[in-house]
Amino acid sequence: MRSVALKDRVPLGPYGPIGVVVDPMTWRAAPYLLVTGAFGLGWFVVLGFAVPVSLTLAVVWVGVPLTMATVLMWRGGAMVERRLMAAALGIRIDDPYLPRPDRGLGAHLRWLLADSATWQDLGYLLMLLPLGLVESAVSLVVWLTAALLLIQPLLYGLYAFMGVYSDLTIDDWRGACVAALFGVVAVVLGAYLVRGMAWLHGMLATVLLGGSQEERLRASRARGIDAAEAERRRIERDLHDGAQQRLLSVAVDLGRAQSKFDTDPEEARDLIAQAHAGTKAAIAELRNLARGIHPAILSDRGLDAALSGLAARAPIRVDVSVELDDRPPAAVESIAYFTVAETLTNMAKHSGATEASVTVLRDHRGVVVDVWDNGIGGALVCPGGGLSGLADRAATIDGVLVLHSPIGGPTLVRAELPCEW
Repeated sequence: MRSVALKDRVPLGPYGPIGVVVDPMTWRAAPYLLVTGAFGLGWFVVLGFAVPVSLTLAVVWVGVPLTMATVLMWRGGAMVERRLMAAALGIRIDDPYLPRPDRGLGAHLRWLLADSATWQDLGYLLMLLPLGLVESAVSLVVWLTAALLLIQPLLYGLYAFMGVYSDLTIDDWRGACVAALFGVVAVVLGAYLVRGMAWLHGMLATVLLGGSQEERLRASRARGIDAAEAERRRIERDLHDGAQQRLLSVAVDLGRAQSKFDTDPEEARDLIAQAHAGTKAAIAELRNLARGIHPAILSDRGLDAALSGLAARAPIRVDVSVELDDRPPAAVESIAYFTVAETLTNMAKHSGATEASVTVLRDHRGVVVDVWDNGIGGALVCPGGGLSGLADRAATIDGVLVLHSPIGGPTLVRAELPCEW
């Protein structure tokens, strides 16, 4: 599921035979793979006619709007495919196009034709024909074979009752039951084939429909800069509306107390006590603000202690496992901490989970943070949302965020954070 700020991976789900068969993702992908051949053939016929005609007529004025319409048509087809990826394969691929210009035919032509995502869309739609035909043919053979084997006991019983026989059935109960067992095996193999083809299809779709890696990183860093600027404005606003106003009130109270020392000592003491309370409130606000920027426990004791503190405040049991031989860079620790904090907050609000786990480990690429819960799933990365903000944070150090959250759960949020960038 890729967006401009989210690196997508194709969720593989469970690996055991029963898990693969009962996983809803398998049966969402199966009908899609059955019809991809038809989609590919349809797009090949349409584009095989529209593209040459529009390019031929481009030498005269009527070909310009026709070319624009053709490009918009295949862009629209690619957008539909991205939505199908989310529904059938659980992969979110946001539209990676450049911003649309406000006006001007020439500007719109450059917008359409100079964007590399436009031509990657065309390549994907043309690739659908050979890829889709293979997927559809394999799926059709596997599922027809499995269905024919599974219904052998039923067919044998029906034909025995009617007193007729068919070449499609086996002529004794033992053979029919054995065929049904082979049918069960065929279903399991078919489920594995579906998951394998879905993985391959999803990876190709992510590469072609998601825009170039350079553009994704550039956009992600731009979004990260915007997120940092928004955070700076939030801190300024919190300081102005909170601690600054309290400290100003403290200064006023102290000034009034100073003027009352000689004439009204009792009121002066009350004003000093009021200033003292205001000072403590301002310190508390500054402490909370600093914790939101970078918690002190993270700097002093590292990720293990900081994440254990987050888990202790969660409304459900959260298991924490931190396996780090040495402390990663401060930026990595901070992003890992806020990734877990935001994910646990979302879990408490929306998931309905009863248990969760946080795992942090080091691999050859850097630090990997996994946050898992057994909630209802269905989480999405929406522009301006919390997960999108986490992806923006990770992108500032060339990290990626991976979300696997099928309907019905469970949900896994993984942050892969390099220690060198």
